[in-house]
Amino acid sequence: MAGNTANQYREETDAKRILQIRAITRELPQACSDFIRSIAVTTSTLTRLAYAIDLRTFFHFLQSERVAFSDKKLTLMTDEDLEKLTRNDLTAYTEYLTYYFKEEDNSVPNKAYVNHELSIKRKLCSIRSFYDYLFKNQRISSNVTELVPLPKIHEKPIIRLSKDEMTRILNLAQSGEKMSRTQQRYQKITAKRDYALLSLFLGTGIRVSECVGMNLNDVDLENNAFVVTRKGGNQVVLYFPPEVAEALAEYMDERQQTEALPGHEEALFLSLQKKRITQRAVQNLVKKYAAVAAPLKTKISPHKLRSTYATNLYNETGDIYLVADVLGHSSVDTTRKHYADMTDARRRMAAEHVHLPGDPDFLPDK
Repeated sequence: MAGNTANQYREETDAKRILQIRAITRELPQACSDFIRSIAVTTSTLTRLAYAIDLRTFFHFLQSERVAFSDKKLTLMTDEDLEKLTRNDLTAYTEYLTYYFKEEDNSVPNKAYVNHELSIKRKLCSIRSFYDYLFKNQRISSNVTELVPLPKIHEKPIIRLSKDEMTRILNLAQSGEKMSRTQQRYQKITAKRDYALLSLFLGTGIRVSECVGMNLNDVDLENNAFVVTRKGGNQVVLYFPPEVAEALAEYMDERQQTEALPGHEEALFLSLQKKRITQRAVQNLVKKYAAVAAPLKTKISPHKLRSTYATNLYNETGDIYLVADVLGHSSVDTTRKHYADMTDARRRMAAEHVHLPGDPDFLPDK
């Protein structure tokens, strides 16, 4: 099982994110760096990077769109400057987030960004957390962000694959049928890897970040088990069914014969470039197969495969606590929130299984 290299991928990823965070916050007011530092112990590097990106978007908006903040360099803004923020500024920012342009690099000078309810709410929550930090540390006298309501999130149905669609997507990864000639050319090379990846998602419900971080010695085929590093950095042992074991065994035989590039020797899943496969590559892989296997269900992603696994596990066991534990949710409430329709289905079953005694055609006199 996992040895000294188990955390190597995570450490390298964290290091890259830390450098990204530092680069972003160097462009922003000093208070932003102080805030990010204050949450370092309680949050992951991914969470802090998301905060840093949200803060950068916010301050670029203030400087480019609001007159009161346009005449001062961002890095020179003081706490007194930040306290000038008004309710109107935040309302304008909420509207701005629905559609704005941002300069990415020389190749994409003006890339358009569109945010919907959930993304806008998250970005506003980031600004709230930042101003809450300033207020609690007595750096500002009031927190105006509390006066602006967050967008109401309209619940959307959870998209998942049916059993027939699961069968089709797995068969497709093996055969490549109905795919374009170009796709088939690459599929012949990656068939065993792709089948193992899809089997792992559908058979264990792991996150895409956990999947790409797996190493060869994290897998124990004798016990149908593997080590996975969760969001908080904790390592847990999960188990997979025989079908997944078979798919992994076939792929690992092939993987052992592949010489990875330096620095990627331990990676379980490799790209065609013989490097550890990236999250983006896995997302594209799932999207490619799902477009053929489930054409009516758009935006199928690794997370949707995770939802498919969770639904199947709950339907088989009826144990929401087991589902939460296997998925790595810190609270069962998170599981209930994402898979609320599962519990509704179970409640409907209750009406089908409990019957009152007596003749159903008999009604007592009123």
